[in-house]
Amino acid sequence: MEDHLANGQQKATKVCVDDIKTDQTNPAKDENRGVHARLDILYGVNEVPPWYLCLFLGFQQFLTAFGATFAYPVIISSAICIDGDDVGLGELISTVIFVSGFSSILQTTFGIRLPIIQSVSYSFIVPAFVVLSVNPNNCPYSNPSVNKTLLPSLGSDYHKNVWQSNLCQLQGALLVASLLSIVIGFTGLIGFLMRYIGPLTIAPTISLIALSLFQVASDKGSSHWYICFMTIALVAIFSQYLRNIAVPFPCMQNKIKIFALFPVLLAIIIAWAVCAILTATNVLPQEPEVGYKARTDIRLATLSDSQWFRFPYPGQWGVPSVSLAGVLGMSAAIFASIIESVGDYHACARLSGAPPPPGSAISRGIGMEGITCMLAGAWGTGGGNTSYSENIGAIGITKVGSRIVIQVAGIIMLLLGCLGKFGALFVTIPEPVIGGLFYIMFGMVGAVGISNLQFVDLNSTRNLFVFGLSIFFGLSVPAWVASKGIQTGRNEIADQILTVLGGTSMFVGGILAFFLDNTIPGTRAERGLIHWNKIDEGSEGDLSVYDLPLIQPFLNRWSFTKYIPVCPGFVLDKVKSKRHPIQSGEDNLGYTENGEIKVDTRI
Repeated sequence: MEDHLANGQQKATKVCVDDIKTDQTNPAKDENRGVHARLDILYGVNEVPPWYLCLFLGFQQFLTAFGATFAYPVIISSAICIDGDDVGLGELISTVIFVSGFSSILQTTFGIRLPIIQSVSYSFIVPAFVVLSVNPNNCPYSNPSVNKTLLPSLGSDYHKNVWQSNLCQLQGALLVASLLSIVIGFTGLIGFLMRYIGPLTIAPTISLIALSLFQVASDKGSSHWYICFMTIALVAIFSQYLRNIAVPFPCMQNKIKIFALFPVLLAIIIAWAVCAILTATNVLPQEPEVGYKARTDIRLATLSDSQWFRFPYPGQWGVPSVSLAGVLGMSAAIFASIIESVGDYHACARLSGAPPPPGSAISRGIGMEGITCMLAGAWGTGGGNTSYSENIGAIGITKVGSRIVIQVAGIIMLLLGCLGKFGALFVTIPEPVIGGLFYIMFGMVGAVGISNLQFVDLNSTRNLFVFGLSIFFGLSVPAWVASKGIQTGRNEIADQILTVLGGTSMFVGGILAFFLDNTIPGTRAERGLIHWNKIDEGSEGDLSVYDLPLIQPFLNRWSFTKYIPVCPGFVLDKVKSKRHPIQSGEDNLGYTENGEIKVDTRI
């Protein structure tokens, strides 16, 4: 492995232009080599590392995503009323991992074709809570008006029917709402919508996802504040203070920046070990009181009760049920995840050495994301899928942008999702450790949303007004709806719809920001649209990385395919790249018509 890594480092070394030899027999390969030299990429999108390196890097990508992946079922566990059924929660975690692997393979093969992990999106958390809170009887175990002594025990068949019925509600809503992403993507409508959706709409929408979840983080962290703070400190130390420290490993010539690659995993292992020591020495209380949930022996029975092998399948929780209020709530989450994914596509292309994705590739990616959301609804994960930004960041660290690595990661997730005890293992993580992770992850989600404001003029009172009012409105209205409810006394279905939409903070804030940004007078530069849209300009490079597998030669034979929004070469693609830059002589680091190296030094 070290030999190939060393070769990769040599391949990625920046070289003098005079030393580069052109390969007239394979111009695309030479062109990609130039891009790699500029970006220090070890393996490009279309390149295949050795099989053992693919396994190692694929497992690394899974570990990068696992923190957010397993956390989602834990977050919504109280909403679906699964708390107390640890075996059921483990099965739900395994299902999420399985569907995430399946979705990643589909997206990288037939969707955007970039090395992107698809997994459950946090955009669906708030709608899930709101949809299931409309009817208090959805969880009688948390309903204060119900006598708990008359209810069957947690984990009983009655309890299983309760949480499985709640999951079926989310399944049905997601199955229908995913059609929104499919239509927006495969019809090419996303290109039209992005003309009106700018940073001032995206910033409050994404930020409100995190700002609405502070209660969830505090509930978990308050079970033992010291353990929670220790987990936060460990993640901060590893990811920020030690991120540039390379550690030598036996049998490897190159040092590895292990702290930058696995800060969450290392923090969980250390915090988990500390809790185990405190449990073994009986420092933590043995009775349910403050600090009890930090013990590591509370859920050990889950490991023995779980099956070794369990294959997740569609409809495993029951027949999905559909409500209009649920569909609208999930549609708001779908729309937010679409906006987030478009930015991720461009970031992934930039880090993996590929040209910015053309409109046809983006449309295909959004449409495929809708299909993966439909799969998530069929299997019953409790939420839809989206691209994972943390895995895109891992590409920038490892310098490996190979598509096959993500596909291998998807296969690993498929296999691990079938191991019942693997999912049950995550259930045994102490609650304050999970709470500490929530503080980190939710904080990052909110920061990513706010970072979109870098494109707008923050000296403009117009922009400050739009963002400030949208954030405050997105927090206050859902808080009022949660405490008072909406009862018009005219139509129960209308009340449910208004409750779900009014209680979803990202919908309230996002819609208001969209309206204000597109109606209040302001220049495109002031609104940040000029800088925002520059990611589509100057996108010179080899677009063959976005070609569809197997069928691309057949598509090239038919001229009508240029009118299909998801086909490569779509007539409305405004990207300046050419499929073979050597023929045009317009490459940033490419070749002139005489086969000579040409360098564009523009900044």
